[in-house]
Amino acid sequence: MNDSRSSAAGPPSPGRVLVVDDDPTVSEVVAGYLTRAGHHVELAGDGPQGLALARARRPDLLVLDLMLPGIDGLEVLRRLRSDEDGADLPVVLLTAKGDESDRILGLELGADDYVTKPFSPRELVLRVQSVLRRSRAAGAGSGSGSGSTRASGGPVVCGDITLDPQARTVHRAGRQLLLTIREFDLLAFLLRQPRTVFSRQELMERVWGWDFGDLSTVTVHIRRLREKVEHDPAAPVLITTVWGVGYRLDPTTDAVAEEGGAA
Repeated sequence: MNDSRSSAAGPPSPGRVLVVDDDPTVSEVVAGYLTRAGHHVELAGDGPQGLALARARRPDLLVLDLMLPGIDGLEVLRRLRSDEDGADLPVVLLTAKGDESDRILGLELGADDYVTKPFSPRELVLRVQSVLRRSRAAGAGSGSGSGSTRASGGPVVCGDITLDPQARTVHRAGRQLLLTIREFDLLAFLLRQPRTVFSRQELMERVWGWDFGDLSTVTVHIRRLREKVEHDPAAPVLITTVWGVGYRLDPTTDAVAEEGGAA
């Protein structure tokens, strides 16, 4: 696999990365590249150990292999997402080339990104850097990089949905919605540009900040977002599909307003 490029800005500040993989060679190579990129790396060789370490000392990011002894990666991810402290933990999956169904399920469970084996270690580092950058932006209440959704201005209101870019919160009818980093950025981007159709490639570039990647990632995130913001995800009326083109946000009222001015 050739090294891939990221269109995002320079590397984020060093972080704690937990790598969970039962192949010692893969773990050593990944740890070496991440360490040279400035990150502190911890290793776990199976699912139970990885889950325990993630819960005991929450890392800044988890690199998680799907094929693990004891507890597989999907179950580790499922259990972490059920924990209050693990609901928004940034996760990059390591998947085998033929495991498309598992990869899609991992994204549906809330993984932020994935890299397919065999992979370029440099590509993995770029993916980790990109997800970490988004995570740091979420914590700081602002975006960064050419593809980010900047958290400037006041809350954005669309019908009974209120998105607060500073607090990184979304409420619908007074109930807070728990969104992952990518889901929040995707919704914020669409809310600020209502009635505009975006292709999956455009969303990949402008929300994810990448000019490469599997476009099914966008499809899965749209589906997950609909499950959280639509009253009936099977018949979406807020985030609609324009067949053959892409996706569009259709306001449920005549206006999408931002506190202090129009969105």
